[in-house]
Amino acid sequence: MRKTAAWLVRHALEQIGVRYTFGIPGVHNIELYDELTASESIQPLLVTHEGGAAFMADAVSRVSGSIGVLVVVPAAGLTHAMSGIGEAYLDGVPMLVISGGVRNDMQQGFQLHELDQQALMRPLTKGTYRIESYDEAVDTVYRAYRKAVEGEPGPVYIELPANLQLLSGAVDHVPSFDPQNMRPALDEEAIQAAAELLSGAERPAIFVGWGARHVAEEIRQIAEQLGAPVATTLQGLAAFPADHPLHTGMGFGPAAVPAARNAFKDCDAMLAVGTRFAEICTGSYGAVPPEQLVHIDINPDALGRNYPAAVPIHADARDAVPALARVLQSVGAPRPFEAMQDAIAADKAAWIAEWLAHDSGERVNPGRFFVALRARLQRDAIIVADDGNHTFLTAELMPIYGGGNYLSPTDFNCMGYCVPGCIGAKLAQPERQVIGIVGDGGFLMTGLETLTAVKNELGIAWFVFNDGELAQIAQAQELPYQRKTCTDVARLDYRMMATATGCEFVSIDNDDQIEAGIDRVIGLLAENRPVLVNVRIDYSKQTQFTKGAVKTNLKRFDTRNKLRIVGRALWRKVRKP
Repeated sequence: MRKTAAWLVRHALEQIGVRYTFGIPGVHNIELYDELTASESIQPLLVTHEGGAAFMADAVSRVSGSIGVLVVVPAAGLTHAMSGIGEAYLDGVPMLVISGGVRNDMQQGFQLHELDQQALMRPLTKGTYRIESYDEAVDTVYRAYRKAVEGEPGPVYIELPANLQLLSGAVDHVPSFDPQNMRPALDEEAIQAAAELLSGAERPAIFVGWGARHVAEEIRQIAEQLGAPVATTLQGLAAFPADHPLHTGMGFGPAAVPAARNAFKDCDAMLAVGTRFAEICTGSYGAVPPEQLVHIDINPDALGRNYPAAVPIHADARDAVPALARVLQSVGAPRPFEAMQDAIAADKAAWIAEWLAHDSGERVNPGRFFVALRARLQRDAIIVADDGNHTFLTAELMPIYGGGNYLSPTDFNCMGYCVPGCIGAKLAQPERQVIGIVGDGGFLMTGLETLTAVKNELGIAWFVFNDGELAQIAQAQELPYQRKTCTDVARLDYRMMATATGCEFVSIDNDDQIEAGIDRVIGLLAENRPVLVNVRIDYSKQTQFTKGAVKTNLKRFDTRNKLRIVGRALWRKVRKP
């Protein structure tokens, strides 16, 4: 039979369960877009910028069983999308990146978009492929998909030359997709050793990341068996319910909230699941686990990379954690944890009370905002944060209750994620509430993707924390430099922005408007209408993450440089007009 490579790639995407593709058509992928339009199971979505497309694809992968797919033009389409591809790469999120390619049946050089796409994408992906013949097309998509989802997930790139899309060629057969079990074998002896170490500890603790989001129930069983407090990474906020009495918060070192710092202060053993102990989740490596560390991760390179593990276990958490829970439950009776849960509850109550008591003047108190928002949202609402000061306010003040219910850019730490990320999440989970928390700086980067939400009639609310500056960096400048540089954000009329894009608009200017404003937003979401919310947030009170990370980094300097930095700050403070 004779088929175009565009038809073959579309067929392969259908077989692996793709539901959406994101991107912008051009001369090098126009045939593939024509095939996608004919598909009965795949919906191609036009975006305003390929960077937004990559964030949408990332979010689809995070909140569903379907892989997010980019379909972009080569060169400019790929470079525009690289931020979102890089975010997926460092955050461990599967993605297929498909671009057109220059013709491989011509001798002429300097073709439009002619660039070494393979070299361009190699550092940002788990693997790159170039389809050179019709017989390769379907199997290449299958291999790329398996590579994207096996082990620690990540993006994989496929280049499809334009002539193979346009012209038909002979194909011997169209292979069917064979889903395979790609998980590593479980080391039962290591599981037994982990159970012995943890059950023998006096004050064990648990630290979970994004990789543990599918085993929250088994983590609960282990925590209650050991009487152990549970802290999470930033992405791991989606891995353990915040209303469990042993949940403490994000992190466990100097950059963590008091409930986590106090509960983990004297721990003599730790179970870490699905975390790489990266810079963000450890507060710039200020959170140091005990020597008696059991570390479970799908990525063998993460085991022992930053902290040595007494029992390293290379495994999928979905296999290792249930096995560990069963062994621990056979060892003995659960430990009492009433004293621990009472201490955690007291610390959490004091923490939120401290925020509620903070004087935010004529602006919105973050503590009051998040208390009101949480009370009005459904339990399974998906919260999408951008990168900035609001990220850590959300982490410290907004309880997340379910697996996969919180998304944010983490290790690549890319601003601009929230607006398109909400769109991907809503497409993948249309029955659930999707709420975005985004700073004014992050919104300016990808805010025009609200047009994509309006065009596709997606009920999403974006709460823009508007303070007029890049607050996270501004606060990082203020302490050591006693001045701010290049962090004032250009003013945007959010009401006019909402009008221009077709969004509904709500303004929350002060504490008195919080409850009515959020109620209005929830009502609009029920009508499936996208809403832009201008929140005049007060950032005058620093998060514990910011304070802890600054102190940790200052301690890292030698005495000479520490005195230089502190002295400069004091001198500038004295000389301030």
